[in-house]
Amino acid sequence: MAAVDSFYLLYREIGRSCNCYVETLALVGAVYTVSKSIAMVRDCYILARLHFIPRLISRTDFVTLYGKWAVISGSVDGIGQAYAEELARQGVNIILVSQNRFELESAAKAIAEAYRVETDIIEADFSKGREIYKFIKESLKDKEIGILVNNVRVSCESPQYFTEVPEEKLWDIINTNIAAASIMAHIVLPGMVERKKGAVVNISSGTCCKPTPKMTAYSATKAYLDHFSRSLHYEYASKGIFVQSLLPFSIASQMSTYTGRMRNNSWLVPAPQVYARHAVSTLGISHRTTGYWPHSIQV
Repeated sequence: MAAVDSFYLLYREIGRSCNCYVETLALVGAVYTVSKSIAMVRDCYILARLHFIPRLISRTDFVTLYGKWAVISGSVDGIGQAYAEELARQGVNIILVSQNRFELESAAKAIAEAYRVETDIIEADFSKGREIYKFIKESLKDKEIGILVNNVRVSCESPQYFTEVPEEKLWDIINTNIAAASIMAHIVLPGMVERKKGAVVNISSGTCCKPTPKMTAYSATKAYLDHFSRSLHYEYASKGIFVQSLLPFSIASQMSTYTGRMRNNSWLVPAPQVYARHAVSTLGISHRTTGYWPHSIQV
C-alpha cells in the first residue's frame, strides 16, 4: 500500500511540475490548428478566384488585351490544338506551328471555318535546332503577335534509365522542350514590349514539381520551362507582358509514359478541350497554375 501511495504522490508532483509544459504544448497546438485552417480557407479562396469566378463573369477580350494573333506550337493535336480552338472561339487569329504540313492545313481550315477567324501555318521541325528559327522569325515579322503558346514537346515512349536513352533522343528532348520555348519567346517578345502588351504561355508539366525517376530528361526540361516562365515574368511584367507557367497533369489524349496506352477521359484526366477551356480562363489571372482545378487539388 505504501508503494502505491508513494507512486501516486510522485505522479501528482510530476504532474504539477509539467503543467506549464502541457499548457505550452496546448497553445502550440492551437496556433498550428488555426494557421492550417487559415491556409485551407486561403487555398479554397484562391481555387475559387482562379477557376470558378472568371467563368461566371464576362469573357475577357484577348484581342484588345494582348493582340490580334496567337502563335501555338505543337498545335495539331492534344492540348495545343484545343488551346488554339479556345483562343479562336474568343476571336483571336491563329498561327499553327508544327512539322506535318497536311495536319497543319487541315487544322487551320477547320478552325477558320468553325470560328470565322484568320489562320496561318508554319511548318517547322523543332528537333532540327537552330536552322528553323530564321524561317519562323521571317514568317512572323508582319504579324501583331499578342499571345505565344509554347506547347511543342518530346517525351519518352517508356520509362528508361537515363543512360539507356539514345543520345539522339536526348538532343530531340533538349532542342524541342527547352530551345523551342526559349527562342520562340526571344522572337516575339520585342514586338510585345514595343506595343506594351502580350502574353507568353509555357505549357510545362506536373512532373516538374518533383524528381521523376526514369523520366529524368523529360521532367528536367519541364522544370526548366517552369523556372524560365517565372523568371521571365519578373523581367517583363512591368513592360505589360503576362507570362504564365501551366503545369498540367494527365490529359486524356496523351499517351501514358508508364503504360504506353491512351489515357481515358475522367474527372482527374480531362479531355484536351475541357482542359483548354479551364486553362484559357486563367490567362491574365495566375502566373503559375495547373490550369485545371482538380489538378490543383492533386498538387
